[in-house]
Amino acid sequence: MTTDDTSAKGRGAADIRAHEDEEAAGIDRPGLHATGDARPHNEPFRSVLARNIERRSFLLGAAATVPVLMAGSAALLPTEAEAGARRLSFTPIEPSQLDDIIVPENYESRVLIRWGDPVLPTAPTFQPNRQTPEAQEQQFGYNCDFVGYFPLDSDRRALLCVNHEYTSGEDMFKNYSPGVNRKQAEVEIAAHGGSVVEIQRAGSIWSVVKSDRYNRRITGDTPMVITGPAAGEPLMKTSADPTGTRVLGMLNNCAGGKTPWGTWLTCEENFNQYFANNGLAADPAIKAAHARYGVSSGPTGRRWEAFYDRFDVVKEPNEPFRFGWVVEIDPYDPTFVPRKRTALGRAKHEAATTAIAKDGRVAVYTGDDQQFDYVYKFVSKNKYDPANRAANFDLLDEGVLYVAKLHDDNTGEWIPLTIDNPLLKDKFSSQGEILIKTRLAADAVGATAMDRPEDCQPNPVNGRVYLTMTNNSARSNIVADSGSALANPRVPNLNGHIIELTEQKNDHAATAFKWEIFLLCGNPEIDLKTDPDSLTPGLPSSATFFAGYADATKLGKIASPDNIAFCSKGHLWIATDGQPNSADIGNPNDALHVVPTVGRDRGYLRQFLSGPKGSEVCGPEFSDDERTLFCAIQHPGEGGGIPNTVSTWPDRRELPRPAVIAVRREDGKDIGL
Repeated sequence: MTTDDTSAKGRGAADIRAHEDEEAAGIDRPGLHATGDARPHNEPFRSVLARNIERRSFLLGAAATVPVLMAGSAALLPTEAEAGARRLSFTPIEPSQLDDIIVPENYESRVLIRWGDPVLPTAPTFQPNRQTPEAQEQQFGYNCDFVGYFPLDSDRRALLCVNHEYTSGEDMFKNYSPGVNRKQAEVEIAAHGGSVVEIQRAGSIWSVVKSDRYNRRITGDTPMVITGPAAGEPLMKTSADPTGTRVLGMLNNCAGGKTPWGTWLTCEENFNQYFANNGLAADPAIKAAHARYGVSSGPTGRRWEAFYDRFDVVKEPNEPFRFGWVVEIDPYDPTFVPRKRTALGRAKHEAATTAIAKDGRVAVYTGDDQQFDYVYKFVSKNKYDPANRAANFDLLDEGVLYVAKLHDDNTGEWIPLTIDNPLLKDKFSSQGEILIKTRLAADAVGATAMDRPEDCQPNPVNGRVYLTMTNNSARSNIVADSGSALANPRVPNLNGHIIELTEQKNDHAATAFKWEIFLLCGNPEIDLKTDPDSLTPGLPSSATFFAGYADATKLGKIASPDNIAFCSKGHLWIATDGQPNSADIGNPNDALHVVPTVGRDRGYLRQFLSGPKGSEVCGPEFSDDERTLFCAIQHPGEGGGIPNTVSTWPDRRELPRPAVIAVRREDGKDIGL
């Protein structure tokens, strides 16, 4: 997840700003759906949606003028059980630009753990001006993202698994010298990866335990195993690992998921930014494959390649192929060697959320977070065994990876990315190569190009799967861009949207589905005066739709949906990444919103939390009793440097620190109700 809509986050603020300047000037860069990225321009979702709108639009209420994006109201009427879902009762907060956490009346938030806090019992006290890699390897890493709650032997003890997505050196060090100061590079590598920490509850207040049994740091140097069909493939072999089965570290781990057998799935997203000099690569095929993923043609922002050959494509051309995977980790076993599960495909993974199919197989949903990329689903070959935890540890090594194609009639299909697919068997030498080049395989089968697909979450109440599309500033009505002369639904898509997907027969192993628009994000109070009979040039970028909820005076304002989570009532909790860039809603700080998906309040969106200045709200996660809501606050004050001119959260010092917070009701009851 990124603070702009180019999936560039983690290059460092200077690189992000440079990319934004290039994009504004119309300069193409490889790997960002530019003219030089050597990918076919598959028909994007906007063209599918535009035709759907033209055919199915009707007015929302007697006076409304925004088309409702539904196949028909009967398809989305709640069942009797759904209609009985408990309603939200908190008082919504207003959008904020304050440098603080804002929560509703009668709620409180506390910092649970922040960058530099001890994870291992032997960790030294954090010294921001004297950071060392040895200390950082024992301390909570930088820029926390995904948060996973794993219960222990009582409701008062649990493990939290937290991703550390990326580092911003200028916000970590007073005198940041990429490519010059090796120790800074070593600290950055150690600050990546993830943390496992034990937490305990006294009353309703959680705190971190300095546990020598469970607490663990995973870094950019932690040894890992490569498993599944791509393990041992020629493209996975390097001089340091001629077997193609071992790799050091995981990088740019964004969102993730949890398996039914209690393991942590953590997703490598924008790994491309760590590898340099693809423009000088000797092998044209390797060069083209890396370009499709946006591997840097020249030097990187962090300049790790100055110290480590593995980050230089000229010296180690295959090393980038060993990143971009979903990594499985057992939080209950500190000796467990992390496993990169190649059967799930290689992409800029934003999530890896699981569901059990009707026959007991496991489905894993994931989005590829980049403009015009795709939504994927993996279905395991074998069945989940709830009676034997150990028997499930290889389930994600065998199965079928699918990519989504959405049709105009609100149906869709999951296209298999397998070597026996006629569209692929003559283009790839093996199943392993297909998985290493997942994007290229998806291009070849005509998958539907989406607007930065991020989180993909099954709803525990209605069984549908919700897909967040964060935004896409590159949308236009240019035929060369869309692959179609038909209208775009929003041009450009600056505020993002959420899709509601229903698998055929409500089976997560199905190969067909129906889809609807659940939210078109933005400011519902804007008077659009949209003429549904003149949609050919596309809806205005500020057009909104909130699942048919018609009272705009009650609705909240939202832009750039990113991470999502469900409570057991079926309410959808939406963390944002990009609201400060939305003039439509007044450029507020990023936030956490909640919207019911069933019952009479379906579509009634409200804001629950606001983050500090410059931050992104990530990884919403509930405790098992749903009386605590955990959130990661990533990159507070990003780009402000030291001393920081944007944020001083949470310590009110010149160095802001990413952190995980715990939110509770003051009376200790369920969150939101």
